[in-house]
Amino acid sequence: MPTAPAEASIAARLDRLPASRAMWRIVLLISLGCVFEFYDLFLTAYVAPGMIANGLFAPSSLGPLAALASIRVAGFGTFVFATFAGLWLGVVVLGSAADRYGRKAVFTASLVGYCACTFVMAFQQNGFWLVIWRFAAGIGFGVQLVTVDTYIAELVPRSQRGRAFAVNQLVSFSVIPLVALLGWLLVPRAPLGLEGWRWVVLFGSMGALAVWALRGGIPESPRWLASRGRLAEADAIVAGLEAAAEPEHGRARASAADEQSYVAAGQAPAAAEPGIAAPPQTGPSGSAEPRREVRLREIFARRYRGRTLMLSVFNAAQVIGFYGFNSWIPTLLVARGINVTHGLQYAFVIALAQPVGPLLGALFADRIERKTQIVAGLGGMAAAMSAFAAASAPAALIAFGVAFTLCANVMSFAYHGYQAELFPTRIRSRAVGFVYSWSRLAAAFSGLIVGALLGEGGVPAVATFIGSSLLVGIAAIALFGPATRGLTLEQLSAAAP
Repeated sequence: MPTAPAEASIAARLDRLPASRAMWRIVLLISLGCVFEFYDLFLTAYVAPGMIANGLFAPSSLGPLAALASIRVAGFGTFVFATFAGLWLGVVVLGSAADRYGRKAVFTASLVGYCACTFVMAFQQNGFWLVIWRFAAGIGFGVQLVTVDTYIAELVPRSQRGRAFAVNQLVSFSVIPLVALLGWLLVPRAPLGLEGWRWVVLFGSMGALAVWALRGGIPESPRWLASRGRLAEADAIVAGLEAAAEPEHGRARASAADEQSYVAAGQAPAAAEPGIAAPPQTGPSGSAEPRREVRLREIFARRYRGRTLMLSVFNAAQVIGFYGFNSWIPTLLVARGINVTHGLQYAFVIALAQPVGPLLGALFADRIERKTQIVAGLGGMAAAMSAFAAASAPAALIAFGVAFTLCANVMSFAYHGYQAELFPTRIRSRAVGFVYSWSRLAAAFSGLIVGALLGEGGVPAVATFIGSSLLVGIAAIALFGPATRGLTLEQLSAAAP
């Protein structure tokens, strides 16, 4: 579907915005919404020893879920499975919500939803209901992850997109050392008579509510508003960003090359001054004309089919490495002969590296092709995991764990931006949700598989499984992924074969 001239003007004006405090403040606020979402995702690894010690994964506590023992799955694997099964359902069933109701509405609603479910989960007394509430929480932060990727890709100018995703994950991953520290300090104890793992869970749910209160500083996506015919609202937001940037950089103007790139992509050039180049599309009543609702089959149309399949395979492969290590790190350390207390301590040291990868990545995120960053990150993860499996000395285990973490985080911020770039605005949330859903589904089952492999073959068996998956991810991106560096979202949509 061709983009209307007024929509193209909104997109071009966004892409010519210089870096400004206003823009980075928005990125920061969106990223703060991710902080406790990442807290929730990563607490899985650090609360595991406490939950297991409380007997929550004993057959009598798991109830019907104890039947999984027949396939030799470790009890804690049910908790990991529930986390990612909820994430999968969230992105599949609700992934298109942001395309229908807007990025901001879904961002805030999902934040409150998973916060409430996590709070209830903290007080469950048996494994069955613990897993059920974990599944419900997963639905909420599954939607959040998709919405954030879509939000940042559409708001941030093309020259800053890579750095914006790096900053987003720098902020998000900064909470992981906190959850690791809380796990180390609290899980072996019971402050005020409440098991330590419950305190770790509660801190996350209460923090997310505080972030929700900041939502007023985040605008709706102008690209989404324009795609829905709400051009006056889109114009007002972009004009506000232009006005905020003017004291720092002067009036934003499109260069001749920028103008030509929109023309070549089949778009109208941006207006020289702030304002809409064409009147809004209106219906008979003069109101904004409703746009046709997007159907799932559109991401399988000839134009986008290859990208959809490539990213689906990649997501299923990369997540086995990313969460296969991060969700099990204390347990893997215990399997290497480290006791529980020291395992949590070493896991905390490894977690300190989580924000470092995105911090370093901000220096090169927009200078190196994104698919190159993804492939290099996956390769480094495979090498570090192999070395981790062969090591036994604590210093070596920590060093290889840190190396894996740095590579994984470079890969992560690069691919979150990459997959959001490859689809047009009107189907971006649905498309990202669909391809991302394969990572959730793979993570759910890989949690069960890692638990079984750890029991049967130890860390080397887990490393072989993870390494093989990472090689599949490398092949998918290296062979079939398009280049995106320096291109507008509209150019990338027009360039789809």
